[in-house]
Amino acid sequence: MANVPKIGKAVYKGPSVVKEIIYGITLGLAVGGLWKMHHWNNQRRTKEFYDLLEKGEISVVVEDE
Repeated sequence: MANVPKIGKAVYKGPSVVKEIIYGITLGLAVGGLWKMHHWNNQRRTKEFYDLLEKGEISVVVEDE
């Protein structure tokens, strides 16, 4: 029994602060980018709507028959 190899145990060291910060920044940038794309899309649609309204191609008033 003198030459029996020891089996190492996995030791939980706790959260890595640097990894947590990097994960947080990455996730924040990704979600922020998606939010900006959503915002730009809404702005474009609103601008197109008012441009068409100004040209008279569309109307918000219901026409009587």
